[in-house]
Amino acid sequence: MNKSKGSIESEISKALTQWEKDFLGRGSVSVKTDILRDMIIVTLRGILTPAEYALCETKEGALSIKRMRSDLIESGIDGLKEIIFNLTGEKVKSFHTDISTLSGDRVMVFKLYNDFEKNI
Repeated sequence: MNKSKGSIESEISKALTQWEKDFLGRGSVSVKTDILRDMIIVTLRGILTPAEYALCETKEGALSIKRMRSDLIESGIDGLKEIIFNLTGEKVKSFHTDISTLSGDRVMVFKLYNDFEKNI
């Protein structure tokens, strides 16, 4: 059974939301996944806590939050790669992420070995 691009994107969003809840203790407000060529781009909105927003008012605080959140995600990278593999059958070549301390949004980019979009 071949799944549509939209249904795979939706499954990835759902799985990453569950991963956040299990691994980080809370999920984002919304998650949107886009498959583009050999990349899976995930936008997570509303991931910062009110306390983290308050810390982000200073440059040092913002850098501290970015570093801490990045370390948390990196420590769970194997689980994230496993989710992508289980849902797409594709191995992750590299992973990139950043968080905006202004909007509270995180972007995750999973770079795959193959052009997954072409194979859907």
